[in-house]
Amino acid sequence: MPGHSVLVVPVTELEPFVRGRWQHYEPGWVSRDPAFTHAHVTVLAPWLPAPTDADLDRVARVAAATAAFDYDLREVRVFPDGCLHVPPEPAAPFAALTRALADAFPQCPPYGGAHDVVPHVTLDQESANVSLASTRALVGDLLPVGCRADRLQLHWYKEGGCRVLADWKLAS
Repeated sequence: MPGHSVLVVPVTELEPFVRGRWQHYEPGWVSRDPAFTHAHVTVLAPWLPAPTDADLDRVARVAAATAAFDYDLREVRVFPDGCLHVPPEPAAPFAALTRALADAFPQCPPYGGAHDVVPHVTLDQESANVSLASTRALVGDLLPVGCRADRLQLHWYKEGGCRVLADWKLAS
């Protein structure tokens, strides 16, 4: 299976929890790259399969034009499809970053146009053994937490090869 690229804002505050879930479900997808964050807010996916230097420069310009911002992660919620997640508050700066990148890369609509853009950090998936209540209990004292979005990363996802391909600081 070929890999795919995703533009994300890393969320280091929830990395131990989210990485642990990946280790539990899909250990082959756990990255050995210390810069890679399994916990993130997806900003644009899927992105280009083979970005050029010009594509990376366009992302760099968007990142440089986007001010770093603070946000809070407060409560575990569930989407209708059973995806357990934490929405960032406020969500608007993430949505604006997605719009700016989608405008720069119109051939890459967010989620391939299949879903509305709802910024979130994915935690788990409901199942016979996983519920909203059990996930809230497992997350425990990790929430609420204040965070700062200060960078944008290009992640490559491939079993046995998840890694960071590029990293851009947001404007100070």
